Amino acid sequence: MEIARIAATRHTCKAYDPAKKIPDAQFEQLKTLLHLSPSSVNSQPWHFIITSTDTGKQRIAKATQHPVYSANTPKILNASHVIVFCARTTLDDTHLATLLEQEERQGRFPTPEAKTMQHKGRSFYVSKHRFDLKDTQQWMEKQLYIALGALLLGAAALGIDATPIEGFDPGALNDELGLREKGWTSVVLAALGYRSSEDFNAKLPKSRLHTDTVFSEI
Repeated sequence: MEIARIAATRHTCKAYDPAKKIPDAQFEQLKTLLHLSPSSVNSQPWHFIITSTDTGKQRIAKATQHPVYSANTPKILNASHVIVFCARTTLDDTHLATLLEQEERQGRFPTPEAKTMQHKGRSFYVSKHRFDLKDTQQWMEKQLYIALGALLLGAAALGIDATPIEGFDPGALNDELGLREKGWTSVVLAALGYRSSEDFNAKLPKSRLHTDTVFSEI
């Protein structure tokens, strides 16, 4: 696999062929990418809602009814799958305890001291964002974009088109799916499938700033 070639040839899909569906085995690989995505101090402050049904996609598309978001409606409805990336609304001690016990069950701690150090280290950063920086929600949401990046690159490696979507009404989607009651909030969407002939972006060259502008070495 030539990762640079994949990065150079992938694009944000602007129109999907509703007749083409992602095979189950390939979509399971994408779910694995999300499940194994890295997050700061392994905080895993996320939940992913997935749909491949017309009913599910119609519910998500309700969050694009405002004219400013309406260009995203057909992407959601015609894609094979749509994923709602949700962040936790709190990073509480119960969640931290759950993480620690899961890590222990999966053999992450060779000694009791290692478990204690992991808990102290994670708690330090969580407390920093809770009480000093007061940006816990933003910090959690940043972790979702790490997972989104992995998904986009992984989809391209499998020959699957993808569209990251921030153009929707999170409040409307939270209400439609009852997310707040579950302790989640919607942050970003990803549509996945296969492009149609109407996908104008597939025919356009990539445009990025020159590498001299983007990179420097020290």
